[in-house]
Amino acid sequence: MAEGAERKEQVAAWTADKKQISAYAMDLRQIGNVVVPPSGWKCAKCDKRDNLWLNLTDGMILCGRRNWDGTGGNNHAIEYYKETGYPLAVKLGTITSDLDAADVFSYPEDDSVIDPLLAQHLAYFGIDFSSLQKTEMTTAERELDQNTNFDWDRIQESGQDVEPIFGPGYTGLVNLGNSCYMAATMQVVFSTQSFCRRYYMNQSLKMAFETAPADPTVDLNMQLTKLAHGLLSGKYSFPAVEKGETTAPSVKDAVSFPLHISAMIEGIPPRMFKAVIAASHPEFSTMRQQDALEFFLHFLDQVERSNAVKPELDPSRSFKFGVEERILCSSGKVAYNKRLDYILSLNIPLHEATNKEELEAFNKSKAEKISEGKDVSSDEIVRPRVPLEACLANFAAPEEIPDFYSSALKAKTTAIKTAGLTSFPDYLVLHMRKFVMEAGWVPKKLDVYIDVPDVIDISHMRSKGLQPGEELLPGAAPEGAAESSQPVADEAIVAQLASMGFNQLHCQKAAINTLNAGVEEAMNWLLSHMDDPDIDAPITHGSQSAEISIDQSKVDTLISFGFQEEIARMALKASGGDIEKATDWIFNNPSASASSAMDTNASSNGPSTPVDAGLPDGGGRYRLFGIVSHIGTSTQCGHYVAHILKD
Repeated sequence: MAEGAERKEQVAAWTADKKQISAYAMDLRQIGNVVVPPSGWKCAKCDKRDNLWLNLTDGMILCGRRNWDGTGGNNHAIEYYKETGYPLAVKLGTITSDLDAADVFSYPEDDSVIDPLLAQHLAYFGIDFSSLQKTEMTTAERELDQNTNFDWDRIQESGQDVEPIFGPGYTGLVNLGNSCYMAATMQVVFSTQSFCRRYYMNQSLKMAFETAPADPTVDLNMQLTKLAHGLLSGKYSFPAVEKGETTAPSVKDAVSFPLHISAMIEGIPPRMFKAVIAASHPEFSTMRQQDALEFFLHFLDQVERSNAVKPELDPSRSFKFGVEERILCSSGKVAYNKRLDYILSLNIPLHEATNKEELEAFNKSKAEKISEGKDVSSDEIVRPRVPLEACLANFAAPEEIPDFYSSALKAKTTAIKTAGLTSFPDYLVLHMRKFVMEAGWVPKKLDVYIDVPDVIDISHMRSKGLQPGEELLPGAAPEGAAESSQPVADEAIVAQLASMGFNQLHCQKAAINTLNAGVEEAMNWLLSHMDDPDIDAPITHGSQSAEISIDQSKVDTLISFGFQEEIARMALKASGGDIEKATDWIFNNPSASASSAMDTNASSNGPSTPVDAGLPDGGGRYRLFGIVSHIGTSTQCGHYVAHILKD
């Protein structure tokens, strides 16, 4: 019954931020003459005999909070705090001779805390902590179990006799402490042909080592090659040693080095890779839990940079595709905006659920049970089932843009926006937006199933571009400023930023200073320039204001990186002369050319290099081969797993 070291490490990693000493502990006032027995506790207001909390002010024993699914207590302890204001409570069943492990909760601080005088506070109620045994999980342990075991049976195929597999391509990644987001993502990434070829089939460890800089430990190319060989070679993937055996069972086609050494390795710990890929990132370099999608995009960005000298070798291109937005003004004229992306982010239309009748019956039954004080078991829960086809249709459906400024009408109007893909990548990554914002900007995770077929065909989502008979919206420059070469803010970008609550003038400046590259680029510029002293200065459209003084030495630095001079000047101009931001701008705008300094709407008239030039482009049929799932109900924590179709 002893708690193993691994379990202790898991809990410690889960609660990486150390508990603080409560501000209410040192001066806690204790009243009454209650003597608490060593066992046989029961809630003073109901029949609950577990999840009980002892109020350290007056010794009242009450049950804890009700969980989201109806389990847990009946909220009597927190309701008592709201009535009395008594601040501290300790969870009965967590008090042992190791008082540091006792679970003390501060209601006004809304967190687990440290009570340095806990022994004294317990003695007031006649509690001898040295003789007590641990019978309950702490809040941290319960959080860990709730999040890692949430629907674990379903996700892990519980109830089936599943045989662990091993060999080339079947190597596990050891958890480095809250690193499941990285492990799940990398398992899927290295199951793709593009990454397999680039870092395993076409590059040996020796080749990567010889071409690495002076310190290979900080070279991403070297660490990706090392990780690929670790995951795909099979050298680190053998059946676990059975109890009583001194060596592993023999394996056909085993590698030449001693088998009993490799048999002790259950997966590989990618410490060097994590250190390199996370070095420049303030979040991924920590031990905290992270979002797998954010990591995936950061990872592809770093891979693209490391292959900038030879872009034809860049495996991240297999995920990249073009997106085209068509905006139809009420005047009948159109505008086209193009951008590149790695993911197709899809909203989940809950109103398209296919099991509405069952949902209504469940919600009615749930309300009745809660009113009767009964729990709803996890087996009874009915979740909405939304087909993936409905999510894709929602992406392609026309969307109204209110308050769209039409340069044709010289007034605000309502426009219709539709979106499509200009190219179909080798691997299409769909991001299901399960994390949403409720009223009051409260984050919530949707509890919903997505029904995904094995094969989808999205060829109907290909964008056709400017069609015969369509007329483009004219440039939105004010009268008298036509001679200026100053770029004009794209009203579609401005409207989207303004709808998020940003100042109209700030939005226009963001669009202009990023050369109308897109909403994301404009928002990034806006967030990093909010404190600029001239952020509220009006926009001037004189020919002199269009010229920003650019330091030639900075231009030369970017040229030395291999960029063209005109691109270097545009990037420095868009980033306010900051070389690092200019480099980011170039990578985020690979199709930038001198012509893109003009208004994006007008530039669609003449011949130009397509935004998706050189990208892979196939048919619109895709077969599902990998899933990264987030397990847990919280938007802040949980557990990631990956399912991959092999062979």
